[in-house]
Amino acid sequence: MWSRPPNIGRLPDVLACPLPYNGPMSALQGAPPVPFSAAGLVLEALAAHDFARLAAALEDDVLLSALLPRGFVEWHGAAAVCGAFAQWFGNVEAYEVTDASVGQVGGLLQLRWRLRVEAARLGEGPKVVEQHAFAATGPTGRIERLSLLCSGFWSEHVDG
Repeated sequence: MWSRPPNIGRLPDVLACPLPYNGPMSALQGAPPVPFSAAGLVLEALAAHDFARLAAALEDDVLLSALLPRGFVEWHGAAAVCGAFAQWFGNVEAYEVTDASVGQVGGLLQLRWRLRVEAARLGEGPKVVEQHAFAATGPTGRIERLSLLCSGFWSEHVDG
């Protein structure tokens, strides 16, 4: 009977004895957990439509770097950051947080929120806006750097 040589039909990187499918795994050592309490304070302030409350989550010398539809803008200091949120979302006739989430990417907090707002300055009808942010926290657990991307205000999509 004919038998083939042991290396025919096998790739050189194929193990002679394959590893078991459900074998033990080693744990990866990643970034330390971030303090999610700061993210909770941000989302609570947004939900309450109380932008002065954002200051509780921010270091006094916080830096907000934002990519807005009009371009890249930065604000320095907790009062300036709170003022930016009040300018965007403060003077409206209707306001609702429709979705929000929090996560972690490496050593950063990841935050996302979607709002539905109505304001004469934004045009007729409700508008939706979504913002994604990544936050670095300092030794106190408060946010010292916030990088934000904003969709801008868009007319709400209606099927039909």
